[in-house]
Amino acid sequence: MTSTRRDFVKLTATAGAALALAARPLYGAGARMGTQERTRAGGVERAPQALRILILGGTGFTGPHQVRYAVARGHSVAVFNRGTREADLPTSVQHLRGDRNAPDGVAALRDSGPWDVVIDVPTTLPKWVRDAGQALQGRADHFVFVSTISTYESFSTAGMDESSPLARYTGEKDPYSLTQQEAGQHYGALKVLSEQEAERQFPGRTTIVRPGLIVGEGDTSDRFTYWPVRIARGGDVVVPGDGTDPVQVIDSRDLAELIIRLAEARATGVYNATGPRSPLTMAEMIAGVRAVLPGSLDVRFHWLPAEFLAEQQVRGWSGPESLPVWIPAREGNDGWGRVGIQRALDAGLTYRSLADTTQSVLEYFPSYQAGLDPERRARGMAAGLTEEKERQVLEAWRARGGR
Repeated sequence: MTSTRRDFVKLTATAGAALALAARPLYGAGARMGTQERTRAGGVERAPQALRILILGGTGFTGPHQVRYAVARGHSVAVFNRGTREADLPTSVQHLRGDRNAPDGVAALRDSGPWDVVIDVPTTLPKWVRDAGQALQGRADHFVFVSTISTYESFSTAGMDESSPLARYTGEKDPYSLTQQEAGQHYGALKVLSEQEAERQFPGRTTIVRPGLIVGEGDTSDRFTYWPVRIARGGDVVVPGDGTDPVQVIDSRDLAELIIRLAEARATGVYNATGPRSPLTMAEMIAGVRAVLPGSLDVRFHWLPAEFLAEQQVRGWSGPESLPVWIPAREGNDGWGRVGIQRALDAGLTYRSLADTTQSVLEYFPSYQAGLDPERRARGMAAGLTEEKERQVLEAWRARGGR
């Protein structure tokens, strides 16, 4: 099924509803004012009380957003990491060095602080939480662990909340002995064990944040990024399914700000952090991205059935030869794209507009690509279809009588 821009907008229900996604917060008229809007109205609001915040990580993806927002709110911030990745952080930020993969790699934490809040951003392995927790005993009042919705056992139920069953570790090795290289296939289960370790180290003083797909400036997975970059090239664009499959994303800046607000409130417990409040369809997401780009852009969308894409060895979600963000609706998958987020909304989760996220991606992507080594850059985007693969898929579709 091929759509012109006019036909495509009709698919999203009405032109006004679809294109309005580009200009308003993703989550409806009731969404509270996001930080960018507050900044434009007069600057980021100062927190009621200045905190001493230690961020474990702090230089990758969401970390710099957390650091900058916390400093803007008036907090004193330090980061703990290996120091191998450059990041544009405020000059007031203190830097502690250590490698959590190395023996006694957290030694610098023992003499640090005291800290009102410690935020653990990059952890996959439960031993990292254990080691940091032991080093910080008596030095940290509150521990925030950034987890993932991949901790859930399944996505069989729409609206699943923070009490839904969690994944169980089934590996043969002791999970506390695993290396990062061994962790991948057990990612969700290891995050569950890391959550449990956080509560063990800081009982009653732990906050768990479970993000969904994090998108925007700083993303190196190219999952959401593929769509603005690809649509901006124009021409014939393969898009998946019939446009009705639900998707959930959260801008890295919105996630960062939620984490700092939870820290300020000393809020404990578990919070799903993704969006939207009501289902966002794949068609609405694509329409919102398209609306940011020039109206004169010649772009033609081809909505191809999931079954046909599978035949062409095109998968969803992420990786090469994929149509990312999207996962086709299937039996036992009713909860995908429909994870409940009410607790986070009640705790102050706010959202930028889809236009804001799209624009930030388009501005970030060239500098990110320029910073890659030539071999990595030559491989192209980390997710999405190459031009050649997209051409082959469209040719196969047309050979079957598709338009």
